[in-house]
Amino acid sequence: MTIQFDNLHKQFHLCNDSVSYIFKVLRNGHLGQLYFGRRLPLDRDYGYLQDLVHYRPMSAQAYEGEYTFSLEQIKQEYPSYGTTDFREGAVEVAQQDGSRLSDFCYVSHEIVAGKPALSGLPATYAEQPEEAETLLITLQDARTGMELVLSYTIFAEEAAIARSAWFRNNGSQVVRLNRAMSLSLDMPDADFDMVQFSGWWSRERHKLVSHLRPGIQSIGSLRGQSSHTHNPFLILKRPNADENQGEAIGFSLVYSGNFLAQVEVDTFNTARIMLGLHPQGFSWQLKPGEAFQTPEAVLVYSCQGMNGMSQTFHSLYRSRLARGAWRDRVCPILINNWEATYFDFDEDKLVRIASKAKEAGVELFVLDDGWFSTRRDDYHGLGDWWPTEGLLPNGIKGLAERINGMGMRFGLWVELEMVNKDTELYRQHPDWIIHVEGRKSSHGRNQYVLDFSRPEVVDYIHDAIYKVLKDANIDYIKWDMNRSITECGSAGWPAEQQGEIFHRYILGVYDLYERLTSEFPHILFESCASGGGRFDPGMFYYAPQAWTSDDTDGGERIYIQYGTSYGYPLSFMGSHVSITPNHQVFRETSLKLRGDVAYFGTFGYELDLGRLPEEEFQQVKEQIKFMKQYRELIQFGTFYRLLDPFAGNEAAWMVVSPDRKQALVGYYRLMAKTCTPFTLTRLQGLLPEAEYEVLVEGRQAMGSFAGSELMAAGLVTTDESCGEQKTAEKVACGDFYSRLFVLQAK
Repeated sequence: MTIQFDNLHKQFHLCNDSVSYIFKVLRNGHLGQLYFGRRLPLDRDYGYLQDLVHYRPMSAQAYEGEYTFSLEQIKQEYPSYGTTDFREGAVEVAQQDGSRLSDFCYVSHEIVAGKPALSGLPATYAEQPEEAETLLITLQDARTGMELVLSYTIFAEEAAIARSAWFRNNGSQVVRLNRAMSLSLDMPDADFDMVQFSGWWSRERHKLVSHLRPGIQSIGSLRGQSSHTHNPFLILKRPNADENQGEAIGFSLVYSGNFLAQVEVDTFNTARIMLGLHPQGFSWQLKPGEAFQTPEAVLVYSCQGMNGMSQTFHSLYRSRLARGAWRDRVCPILINNWEATYFDFDEDKLVRIASKAKEAGVELFVLDDGWFSTRRDDYHGLGDWWPTEGLLPNGIKGLAERINGMGMRFGLWVELEMVNKDTELYRQHPDWIIHVEGRKSSHGRNQYVLDFSRPEVVDYIHDAIYKVLKDANIDYIKWDMNRSITECGSAGWPAEQQGEIFHRYILGVYDLYERLTSEFPHILFESCASGGGRFDPGMFYYAPQAWTSDDTDGGERIYIQYGTSYGYPLSFMGSHVSITPNHQVFRETSLKLRGDVAYFGTFGYELDLGRLPEEEFQQVKEQIKFMKQYRELIQFGTFYRLLDPFAGNEAAWMVVSPDRKQALVGYYRLMAKTCTPFTLTRLQGLLPEAEYEVLVEGRQAMGSFAGSELMAAGLVTTDESCGEQKTAEKVACGDFYSRLFVLQAK
């Protein structure tokens, strides 16, 4: 790993064993992009990768009497619109004279060991200086006095670059940042497929692929959260790239609010990728001496297909984004009472559910919504964080003690960012909600969003929930967020700063997370936003796991978890077994299928185990035993996608241990077929020379195979569906059929 500056050619080269990122100072003082991809040799001038010699009619030229220097045809690092570049820019600074032009020119640079933290924002980090190196480049706009520092971190062991931008107003006049992207990258061509992960509540992160075309293609969110609609993550891959070969570049934003991920293809077939805060509705006032920090963006390069790209994100985010006591520990197997009881519970009922769960081997009982104030439905109680005396006569402390007495951990659901109107909090502070004075305030789920842009609101909520957490032995918090932001405005800020509220809101959320995780470092925080509405890297900095989706149907979760795996490790994915018929799609699926999908995440249950037939209860006990045996492999192994459910009727994935001697394969068929072909599924990541014993469902011996033959020829996944099913187990080959294969090297 190194960052090299060639003073003669004004060229920067960031590289490690896998990747090179190269750019230079152009003759006008701007930064020009040269190359991002697999490693290139050091100590060479790569300036020839810019087209600075050809004249194109209709281009505007930067220098009088010259015809070849036009920013319209130059690849740049952090471009601005309007000074011979007609593409959308990464920055827009509105000045008091009405101008929005910028001219950020190179002043100096600094190379530092390790990775500086971002103030008030989540980001990847280095625990030791030798893990990373950071380049800080200072640029200045002479007319306004605006200073811009671009930060580039390269990691020693990962093919990843982390980028962000910092602005400071060193001038004498107030300016407004109307656009401040975290990352801009100009590619030499546009021959890429764009892969995005989109959906809606209960069908999050479905994979969609489209080839780049001239114009702008983008995804984003204006909901005040990263959203179920689009994840702040996209991939550009070469058309011939697949899971295991070819070039793929991943772009990920470490942020939880409004974002824009955009690819602009110009008429010369080059692609400009930008990622950062969504500029719509954003305007940040900078008085003289004030500064602004953008969120961090992470880009990952792979020449080993999308599995290679994903594995880099998994490794980096699991170990150098997630933090705290739970980062390197397996997640406890939990049971949540929500789908078992909804609001219909009392203390004894909860203890009965927990007792049966303990008998099955569950380690953590989580009390969901309805435990506080007047909260017996969606209309009341949110914001009044004290236990309901009638339901919990001994309070949260007493219930926790009863659960702990069984030998189980105790967890609690909260939704700290919301308020109902029928609460003491709202009656005392009606102006504490996000709203625009004189405009109607819309509700969502009968609740309103507290104005976390105001420090006094965050302080109040902190103090209220701090008392609950301090009083009782709580090991887990599920932090929910069940509506998007509408009518975005704040009574706590002047008119000229109303364009800051969306971002200030997220900064308030981060502030509360930071305080609570620091004060209660033993608590495992799980983020949730009506399921997967805020499943983003910003959240994982504080909460090392998230509820992947409210849709817990085993069939739907195959798609959701498969799509989620492109950017996020299994240890981040909350995945539980729920009741059937499923409460979201009302589908009947086997307990086996539900378990076989949920294993590949942070396993748990969303049902009352006491209501299961004895046969199924015994099956649950076996599932928990299986998960305990293999959860370290699942949560910390290397994950591979094998068969894509978005492309066919089958899905398969596998996890391989770090030493490559053990693996677990999940195989799923969605719809039942008859007289199907003989099928082999090629595995990945094994030791070619090792001999692996293969056990179906971890019990039935299938045979012994060399790693090389399992990867080249494949694992036999054919079953009774290859003919007319007449076996006693034919129901197991119906719709939503699954099998697990355990591989152990001899």
